[in-house]
Amino acid sequence: MNYKWLIKAGMLLVIGSSVRAQENAEYQFLHFTSSHTSFPDTGRVNGHVHDSILYTKAGHYDDSSVLLCIPKQLKANEKIDLVFWFHGWHNNIDTAIGFYALARQFIASRRNAILVLPEAAKNSADSYGGKLQQKGIFKDLVQDVMDELKKKNKVPGNSVPGHIVLAGHSGAFQVIADILKNGQTPVDEVFLFDALYSRVDVFTDWIGQSKEHHFIHWFTNHGGGTDEMSDTMMIRLKSRHLDYQLVEEKNTTPEIIKNNRILFVHSLREHNVIINNPDDFQLLLEHSFCLEKR
Repeated sequence: MNYKWLIKAGMLLVIGSSVRAQENAEYQFLHFTSSHTSFPDTGRVNGHVHDSILYTKAGHYDDSSVLLCIPKQLKANEKIDLVFWFHGWHNNIDTAIGFYALARQFIASRRNAILVLPEAAKNSADSYGGKLQQKGIFKDLVQDVMDELKKKNKVPGNSVPGHIVLAGHSGAFQVIADILKNGQTPVDEVFLFDALYSRVDVFTDWIGQSKEHHFIHWFTNHGGGTDEMSDTMMIRLKSRHLDYQLVEEKNTTPEIIKNNRILFVHSLREHNVIINNPDDFQLLLEHSFCLEKR
């Protein structure tokens, strides 16, 4: 996977102040650490080299942060729906939530859920999922999220995880596929933004496991192969008699999203600008198959 063309754009994202402490009238951020995030992990104890650049463990693979975005008007019931976002290369949870306006989009969707951003490979050119590729680690992460919410009195003490949505951009495909394969936790929806580089069998198998599973890949011709891999996956789906829809971004409507559980959206935009302006993350959340409105 060649990301040289992304480095400049990605490096721009790491500039700026932390957003963890920011709040407004509609949401609040909660930050904690979990031993069940991607890192630290033995697979990156010596760092990682990409294009002759060493990304050391310190600063790139030693952060176990989790950032929660909690709607002020959350209806905290017995079941708490969770939307996980995983960032791509040359990003971290702060730059991702800021640059892509994830909190604003999430709140504007008015879904009765909590947005969860676990740190991945931080400011690094790396899709490796770390500990989250191991069996049951994602299940433990979900429990850590629930425990923290209860500890901070954000949800009732008897609350359990409800529907789970996995979303992410670019290199996030790897950890999302790892979770679908080994997370040992039911996942209802997957939203990929120019992020299908491989693991087609994992995504296809997950789609085939239940008619309730909802999959969307919003892709470009500028993602370093996501267009070709989308074609591959559509051929694979057809061979398994799984119906899908391919639509151009300009023709995408709420009805198309609501009426197709397997959807590929082709965009003419660039790789790094398909998530917001217009707010496509919000659009997908608003027409989720499982998330309820606040």
